[in-house]
Amino acid sequence: MTFPLPNLLVPERAVSVNEFTRYLQMRLEGDERLQQIWVTGEVSSASQYSSGLFFTLQDPEVKASLNCVVWNNALSRLMTQPTAGAKIVVLGTLRIYPPRGQYQLMVYQVLPGGEGLQALRYRQLRDRLAAEGYFDPDRKQPIPSHPNIVAVITSRQAAAWGDIQRTLKRRYPGLHVLFCPALVQGEQSPSSIVRAIQQVESDGRAEVIILARGGGATEDLAAFNDERVVKAIAECPIPIISGIGHQRDESLADLAADLYVHTPTAAANRAVPELSTLLNEHEDRCLALIDVAHTYFNQHQHQLNLLRNRLYRLQLDRQITQEEQTLDWKRRQLIQLSLQALQQQTQKCDYLRQKLSTLDPHNVLKRGYALVRSENGEIVRSVSSLKSDQELSIGLGQGQVKVKIVEILP
Repeated sequence: MTFPLPNLLVPERAVSVNEFTRYLQMRLEGDERLQQIWVTGEVSSASQYSSGLFFTLQDPEVKASLNCVVWNNALSRLMTQPTAGAKIVVLGTLRIYPPRGQYQLMVYQVLPGGEGLQALRYRQLRDRLAAEGYFDPDRKQPIPSHPNIVAVITSRQAAAWGDIQRTLKRRYPGLHVLFCPALVQGEQSPSSIVRAIQQVESDGRAEVIILARGGGATEDLAAFNDERVVKAIAECPIPIISGIGHQRDESLADLAADLYVHTPTAAANRAVPELSTLLNEHEDRCLALIDVAHTYFNQHQHQLNLLRNRLYRLQLDRQITQEEQTLDWKRRQLIQLSLQALQQQTQKCDYLRQKLSTLDPHNVLKRGYALVRSENGEIVRSVSSLKSDQELSIGLGQGQVKVKIVEILP
């Protein structure tokens, strides 16, 4: 029996098995998506050889399997070791083994189950946001000690909203609370939380924000590990207190918040002081102030009494009278000494005046004496410097005359 060939285009020659395998290797290993790919499955078998660890990753639901290998130089870097029956997530590169025509995944990293990949994403995002400064302590704002208006962001149906309301009302009656509802779980929750924070910012009345949710599974924290939510919290100009409701888990929103606590009730406790405590503290301060005032008054009253007794013992009236008498005596003594000094100086001036009058050349001339001067104005004291026919000037008591020498006598 013969079978007719279909109407196909027959090439000049068929490719060899090696050529076919090499072609598949070039196409598959050249695919960028297969250079670094995350694959999850269950380990069906694992064997350790001298070159590395070989194991098979299987999908139990559809019985699909994938051969994997971790070379010895990468074993020490694995976060978890593949063991039979374990559900893991692996990161690797697809490789073709031409001698057998088989493909396998060359593995670089192994994480435990589906949560392992989520934990890796969480750590990578946390490290990047930390490097950008979103968790720096210097960036965090202080929480106001006595806020008048508090904003609360949580789900309207969440038990956290009721807990916060009761706590705020009990601790600080009359407080103005702004409630801004938001989704805190699900795919739409990150954008809903960001939008709620922006609404409180634009409103501008709140002095502090409480971001809270009730308890739940760990995977319910996904919204609070979203990068958009973290940046909105870190960049908010209003201080934010986070109370996510997980004792053991720490979300990225907690790290970005200005203050974080483990429960919504604890967040309400930290947001406002307790009014009864404030009243007690106020009364204590008033009593302390009264005691200080009494002590201060008593001390100064005692000092005043001491000064009053000291003044009484000093008898200031008599001392003032004595001082006035002393000043009066000194004033009269000063006047007397001044008059005596003035009289002495007047007598001295009169004596000097008489002496000057006696030595005055004009007074001598008035008594009949004359003053002879030569032509150049010099006083003539001897005839030795004179010559015949020389003109002289003679000063008298009243007026002057000019004469000419007729004869010089010995």
